[in-house]
Amino acid sequence: MNKVKTRNLLVLVHLFLAAFLAPSFLLVGMSGALKLAGVEASIEDIPIELPAETQLDPDSPTLKKDIAAVLATQNIHLDIESIRSRDGNMTTRPTSRTFARINQTPDGLEASLHKPGFQYAMMELHKGHGPALFKTYQLIAGIALFLVIVGGLVVGLMARPYRRKTLVSLALGTIAFLALGFAV
Repeated sequence: MNKVKTRNLLVLVHLFLAAFLAPSFLLVGMSGALKLAGVEASIEDIPIELPAETQLDPDSPTLKKDIAAVLATQNIHLDIESIRSRDGNMTTRPTSRTFARINQTPDGLEASLHKPGFQYAMMELHKGHGPALFKTYQLIAGIALFLVIVGGLVVGLMARPYRRKTLVSLALGTIAFLALGFAV
């Protein structure tokens, strides 16, 4: 394959991957920018009244089923993929949609249901706290982002009129990244 056909193929792949994954890239950019700008995400917290005798063992191998059963007694049915349990604080996952928190206190269990707003849900997806299938999509998007960037650089370096501009932009971007990220 000659140089022009190779470059055209790379441009096509670059454009396809960038367009296909644009929603994922926008999610990361928007949610990160809103967080850095100090825009607070909304989440509705609803207390759950549990019977006083309700008990859970955070170290139980059946914790996911145990929590689902406790919530079911309150007529709460969540799609629980996993449980994050630390120091007696248990959170159902994914947290990008309605989830529950159950905390062990000296007085017993305290439980609450949490309904995230759109921005909160976006941030949870950004942090990898979404459904398992979305995590796989994010992994693919990360690999594709790498390919889009490298492909764009390769295309810029292959085209003689863009070679110098590509190198200057790459150098300036690298300097800004290093200076702002590590030197300032």
